[in-house]
Amino acid sequence: MKTDKKQSFFKMLFYFGIFFLIVVTFIKILISIVKNGGVSGMISEYFAAGVWQQFIKVQVVLSLIYGAFMAGYYKFIKK
Repeated sequence: MKTDKKQSFFKMLFYFGIFFLIVVTFIKILISIVKNGGVSGMISEYFAAGVWQQFIKVQVVLSLIYGAFMAGYYKFIKK
């Protein structure tokens, strides 16, 4: 992946962050469905009134951290 050095840091951050956001959100929802015995349990755990904002904030912050770390790694550290 020698073209990584030529790409913009923010473009790489966006791609890594979006990928992480989709994959981790999907996995968390699937685990919650299994753990809580169905979709209604998952909805009450993550998407109830006053709870869904926290779920979204955590996912977005973790995605930004992961995206920044991976973009920095591929842009500046990996040879």
